[in-house]
Amino acid sequence: MVSTPVTRITFEEYLTYDDGNDFHYELVDGKLELMNPPTIEHFLIAKFLEQLLDSEIKRCSSPWLCFQESGVRTGRNKSRLTDLCVVTLEQARELLNASAVFQSPPLLIVEVVSPESIKRDYRYKRSEYAALEVPEYWIVDPLKAKISVLLLEDGFYEETVFIATGQILSRTFPELNIAVEQVLNAGNLG
Repeated sequence: MVSTPVTRITFEEYLTYDDGNDFHYELVDGKLELMNPPTIEHFLIAKFLEQLLDSEIKRCSSPWLCFQESGVRTGRNKSRLTDLCVVTLEQARELLNASAVFQSPPLLIVEVVSPESIKRDYRYKRSEYAALEVPEYWIVDPLKAKISVLLLEDGFYEETVFIATGQILSRTFPELNIAVEQVLNAGNLG
């Protein structure tokens, strides 16, 4: 039997919230929002990108780590779950024995769009990540076969959209050599 989660909680309560289920929630204005399990396509794309970014971090000997499904505090009683985020070793050390919810901005956040996350990824997370001053935010959209790379400039994101064989240009990973279709094809099983 699935219990109904509490109606309002603080950020501090969210960090230790456990309803006895394996559900994932985001905290939005003090309310728990249930996150639907991702599709296999979504998982495959996120896994491919995590491995790619891990390899690039290692190749460049950068003091960074890439995590799947970690949290990012985006407001007083707000926390989002990222598909991927790249953080410094120092940021990770601060949370070594705590809930993996970063309270300082990651270097890069990647969200993979699913049918139910379109508005959340393109609108809400975009404005929340900009307000948090996340320097780079990727929106990987297999539904529209594109990747949007948003770079923070004077508090707002400047967006560049890449499609098909276009090479993704990243400020965080300037030597990255990957085309949009390679990322999106990672979501296929055949």
